[in-house]
Amino acid sequence: MTQDFTDKSVLVTGASRGIGYGIAEAFAKSGADLTVLAEGSDIAEAAETLSKDCGRPVSALQCDIADRAAVADAIGGLQRLDVVINNAGLELITPLLEPGPETEATFRRIIEINVVGSYYVTREAVPKMQAGGRIVFTASVWGKSAVAEFSAYCASKHAVIGFMRSMAHELAPRGITVNAVCPGWVRTEASMRSLTAMAKRAGRTEDDLLEEIMSAQAIGGLMEPPDVASPYLYLASDAAANVTGQALSVDRGEVMA
Repeated sequence: MTQDFTDKSVLVTGASRGIGYGIAEAFAKSGADLTVLAEGSDIAEAAETLSKDCGRPVSALQCDIADRAAVADAIGGLQRLDVVINNAGLELITPLLEPGPETEATFRRIIEINVVGSYYVTREAVPKMQAGGRIVFTASVWGKSAVAEFSAYCASKHAVIGFMRSMAHELAPRGITVNAVCPGWVRTEASMRSLTAMAKRAGRTEDDLLEEIMSAQAIGGLMEPPDVASPYLYLASDAAANVTGQALSVDRGEVMA
């Protein structure tokens, strides 16, 4: 999909790698005035690479989105926002019966980043948006379904979809649309880490488990980050002016709902 975002100010969170980087690259190539944000220092390198590859300046912000003051400091310096892509997230296994406090700490951290952090970013960004603004969340097909031992991640993505729909109602009078993209299995560091954990706990090989996962899709094969970028461009464009409150699955037919 070709879209023109010239003179549009776009913020993409969680853009140092994976799906977020693919989204950021697509916006940069479409002419956006792009700002990328992530917790790690590697966001500066990502911005530099995007700028070099796309031939336009890309700004970097380093921020833990679960830190309210840090979000205010980071986003507060932006003058205007036309598009906000709430992509930052954490995906880790959190088995209910796993002993010890580590799993509980991981559970809390996932909720803090995926839900509370997305709320902070949105809360800080909306006052900088005008009519015609677009907010897009990265949810997950697991936000429409669920798998064992990923309760925090599944709960967080269900919450993101609910939050998105509530915000769609709240921001409609301001002329701002709010939607979500629900990716299926994409070859990212996070998804491959989850695959490893799932295979280990099931006593299976990763290849065997991945083959089973792919068999549940109507279209076979594992997606790459650039494969899911176009829906974000669409939802952020004028073509989607009448689309709000929607959770769009991009999963090769894994979850048809």
